[in-house]
Amino acid sequence: MPTVALQFFLAKIFQPTYVYFFPIYDTCRSIKLPIQMNKRTNFSSGAKWEDIVGYSRAVQIGNQLEISGTVAVDETGALVGRGDHYLQAKFILQKIEKVLTKAGFELKDVVRTRMFVTDISRWEEIGKAHGEFFGTIKPVTSMIEISKLIDPDHLLEIEVTAIKAD
Repeated sequence: MPTVALQFFLAKIFQPTYVYFFPIYDTCRSIKLPIQMNKRTNFSSGAKWEDIVGYSRAVQIGNQLEISGTVAVDETGALVGRGDHYLQAKFILQKIEKVLTKAGFELKDVVRTRMFVTDISRWEEIGKAHGEFFGTIKPVTSMIEISKLIDPDHLLEIEVTAIKAD
């Protein structure tokens, strides 16, 4: 009989799967276990760093989209909102919304945001911008203070996970 840990591992691999757990007996009963092979789509912003570092702006597999850490830099490479946490956060979230749209997702599909900030004492300014985009959606979120980003003028970086409901 598979252990409970193995049952959860198998359930994760075989999503969507109907798996029934019977912890009293430490057994697993299931109906249909399809291995779902979803197409992977990488989205690029065209930034030279994507090829140098080896990353994508966003990656979609099935109904899930992961958006890479995003900073307040426009398409020409110019910083937006120098020294202003609110403006940088707002611009970043606008960029993220464009990526969501390009991939066929919407803000309402966002289930998690991660904000990496260089000064946590400015959380209210960053949170205000976040609330303007997600105030009614309310994804789970983290705001984490870090020592620095790749450029000292970058005050924060935001990552997003979106999942389209079936």
